[in-house]
Parts: sequence; C-alpha cells; structure tokens
Amino acid sequence: MIYETEKLEFKSIATNEIYKEVIAFANTEGGILLIGINDDGEPSELLDVDDVYTRVTNGIRDTIAPDVTVFTKYKLEKNNAIRIEVLEGGNKPYYLKAKGLKPAGVYVRQGTSSVQASPEQIRQLIKETDGDVFESFRSLNQDLNFEQCKSIFKRHSIDFDEEKFNVLGIKKHSSGLYTNLGSLLSDECQHTIKVAVFDDVENTIFKDRQEFSGSILRQIDDAFKYIQLSNNTRSVIDDIVRKDYPDYPKEALREALINAVIHRDYNFSGSILVNINSQFIEFI
Repeated sequence: MIYETEKLEFKSIATNEIYKEVIAFANTEGGILLIGINDDGEPSELLDVDDVYTRVTNGIRDTIAPDVTVFTKYKLEKNNAIRIEVLEGGNKPYYLKAKGLKPAGVYVRQGTSSVQASPEQIRQLIKETDGDVFESFRSLNQDLNFEQCKSIFKRHSIDFDEEKFNVLGIKKHSSGLYTNLGSLLSDECQHTIKVAVFDDVENTIFKDRQEFSGSILRQIDDAFKYIQLSNNTRSVIDDIVRKDYPDYPKEALREALINAVIHRDYNFSGSILVNINSQFIEFI
C-alpha cells in the first residue's frame, strides 16, 4: 500500500481542489498528483477518463497563473488513474487567477497537506523570483487605480497612461502584473505619512495630528503643506525693507520629507513619522 507524502497526493475524483494541489507543488519542491486513487492508495473508478483528462489539463492551463503548464507532465496509468507530475516552478508564486496574489489564492505544501500561504510566505516567494529590489516585486494587490497620480502628472504637464507603465516600472514586462512601485503610486497605497504637532519638546502633549494616505505622490504634497503650517515666520524690518525668515527653509523641509519617502524600508508596514515641536522637527 502506498501513502500520501509531502510530494505525493491522492484524489479519488477530479474537483477544483486539484488546482490548489498543483499550485502548492509548484510553489515548493514539486510533487505528484494521482487522480483516481483514494486516500487508502487504492484505485477508484473514474467514470469518463478521457473527459476528466481533458478537463484537468485545460483547467490547469486556464485556472492557474503564471502559466504552470511547462512544469507539468501528464500520464494515464494502467489502472486508469491520471498522473500529474508537477515540477518546482520558476516563476513563483503560482496562484488561482480568480483569487489573485493573496492567501486565498496562493498555496504551499506543508507535510501531506496543501495550505494557504501566509502574506510573509508570499512575499518570500516573490523575492525568490524577482530578486532583491523591492520596487520591482510583484504587488500583492493587483486591483489598483491611479487617479491621484494622473492628476499630479497632469499638473506638471506630463502624460500618464498605461502605455508607459512598463517603461516607468509600474508593471512588469514579463507578466503584465503591477509592481510594488505601481502599488506605491496607486490610490490604494498601503503606506502612510503621520504628522504630529506637540506642545512640549518631549513630544508627549498633542496639539494636532494628521495621517496622509493615497498615492505616495499625493501624500508628499499633502504632508508638505501641513508641515508648512507649523513653519513659523518672523519678520525683520530694515529701513523700509521687510525681510521674512521662516524657522526652516522650505527647501530643507522638502528634502527631508522626500528623503524619508525614498529611503524608508517598505517591507515594514509602519508609517513615516514627522514630529513637530517648538524646538525641532524630526523625520522618522
């Protein structure tokens, strides 16, 4: 008698569950799926082997992304069981097209079971395939909009359309999927900037605070305007000439804010923090 293992899975009939098994094998170290074998390792009768074979091969092609067919081999065994050998894929993570790049659509092999991958596992699979550059990783969220970004580009008389997404790095050439850079520029950006104004130098008594979300470009604009409200200006009159001296040069504040946005580690979900009091402004 044969038993299920980390690299061997039985299915007595063909259901949609087989696609999860194929995905799990492709996302780990490969494996073999036998359709027409029950949990005890004994043959179970498939009513129409030809129909099942056709539905399974077409389903794997149409249901899973990226294309995993190059890593799958099919064979009809003597007992009419359908053997699907899945090699470890080269474009991880593989996922159900209908669910997308999120735990509900990504599966990995864990012991003798295929389980949903955690967000951290998904990020690690992306990193294995895409390398170490965060901006070029495939975004976990593929349902993105760019209305705010379009508005900002238009204000600067720069065209912003989908034809330029690959050139700008918003989408990957190879897969056509949005990248993390696309996610940062999108209206759905998950990262925020928090600005707090304090009444004491220990930063313990709040006077006001705001959190800015949306496209990272929109956040920079809105946060900068808000910071400027606390940039007090004193005036000196020399003869008949009035000279204004802000606490901080606009250029310095803009540089500090943009550096915080550019150089932060977006692998962490925490917000950029800007703390303002009467003595200093700190960017974290």
